Parts: sequence; structure tokens; C-alpha cells
Amino acid sequence: MPRTDPIGESRLIQWVLIGISLTFLAFIVFLPLTLVFVEALRKGFGVYLAALKDAETWAALRLTLTVAAISVPLNALFGICAAWSVTKHNFAGKNLLLSLIDLPFSVSPVISGLIYVLLFGAQGWFGPWLRSHHVEIIFAVPGIVLATTFVTFPFVARELIPLMQAQGTEEEEASLSLGASGLHTFWHVTLPNIKWALLYGVLLCNARAMGEFGAVSVVSGHVRGLTNTLPLQIEILYNEYNFTAAFAVATLLASLALVTLVLKTILEWRYADQLAASHKH
Repeated sequence: MPRTDPIGESRLIQWVLIGISLTFLAFIVFLPLTLVFVEALRKGFGVYLAALKDAETWAALRLTLTVAAISVPLNALFGICAAWSVTKHNFAGKNLLLSLIDLPFSVSPVISGLIYVLLFGAQGWFGPWLRSHHVEIIFAVPGIVLATTFVTFPFVARELIPLMQAQGTEEEEASLSLGASGLHTFWHVTLPNIKWALLYGVLLCNARAMGEFGAVSVVSGHVRGLTNTLPLQIEILYNEYNFTAAFAVATLLASLALVTLVLKTILEWRYADQLAASHKH
């Protein structure tokens, strides 16, 4: 009789499923990722470094980091507030709030960028007022920040809500009953209990913010050295047939993905332990 695993499947079926999964990953993930580095280094390490030292590439990198540095903390703050509201309080419209948190997962990033153009563009609802007051949002950094914040705001909230629901409210109630203030309870009770889930959500949010293309492409205007993020810079270089430079810049995002993968694995391990402890509690 064929050997089986605890759920009753034979080892043959198990290895077939594992083989299919690894083959899929090899062709869809590992092979393209390897080709990015191969193409970037095809003409030598000197050409690769020269491409990375380009002034427009550095400007794109600075803008990408700036946008992430603004949007990620905003989303972390929103995620904490939303998770606290949903899990610690009962109020009318809770289900609506949960649905709105998931909205960016349902809407195309291009559509979300277009919404901001319709609101703040030259011909948008607020365009004439903004133009008369010399405020630039679309085709400028504020528009890129808004678009990035929109497409990334569910990540932190969606990591915190399940954990905080599993933890319940007993510890906070005990702290408040002993005379602690709400702020003291949050800093010394709630935050330590959610720190790994929070870091995990921030990590995913940051990775998406740095790699966002669709929404940013609509609102940026593709102004070289000013409103191009790294993904947009890669597109421009590739469209100009500057393939080596395009792949060289792509290795920056690929390296970010690899670092994110390592950190994600570590945080998943800690987050899983924290969630299991919450369920036992």
C-alpha cells in the first residue's frame, strides 16, 4: 500500500503537487528574476554601475523613497486607527468601513489614478481653484503620494484586524479598570501585542509603495528627474531601447523584493506565533 501523509494523500500525489508548484514558481518567478540580473550585467559591471549612477535614475530613486516615507507612515496610522475602531468598538457602518478598506483591492490602480486626475487635474472638480491658488497636485509629488497612499492603505489594516479580533478586549478592559488612561493602555498593552503584525503590514505596504506603477503612471506626468519613480524610469529606459540601463534599474526593485521576501519570512514566523498565542488565550 502506498505511504500516505496525515490527511490521507499518497506520497506520489504529494510529490506531484510539490513538483507542479516548484515548476510554476521556476518559470513565473525565479527565471524572470534571474534574467533581470543577467541582462543588467550582460555588458559588464562597469556599464551596470554607470547606468545606476545616472542623474535621472538617482532622482527617481529619491522620489520613490520620499513617496514611501510619506505614504507608509500614513497607512500605518490609518491601519492602527481602523483596526482599533473595528475590533474594540461596535458602531453603525462597521461593515461599510471593512468594505471600503478592501476597495483598493477591487479597483484597478489605473482607475484610482484617473480618479485623482478627475478631482485635482486642470479640468477636474477642484482644478480651477487649485490653479488659481498655485497649488500643484497632479503631475507633481503630492499627486504621486495620494495615488500611492490609496493603493496601499489596506495592507496594514488587513494584517491588524484579524489579530486584534483574536486577542479580544480583555487586556485593555483590565488595564482601564486598574486606572490606566486610554493612551497608556494603547502604548503598554495593545501596541506590544500587535507589533509583529504591524511590522508585517508595514513591510508589505512599503514594498507595494515602491513598486507601484499603474496609479503613479497616471498622475505623474512622466517628467524626467522630477516625477518619475523607479518603475516609471524603467519603462522610459526600456521604451528608448536602453535595455541595459532598464534592467540595471530593475535590479534595484528586484533586490528590494528579495530583501522583502527575507524579512517577510521572518515576520511571518513571529506573526504566526503571536496569532497562535492569541487563539490559545
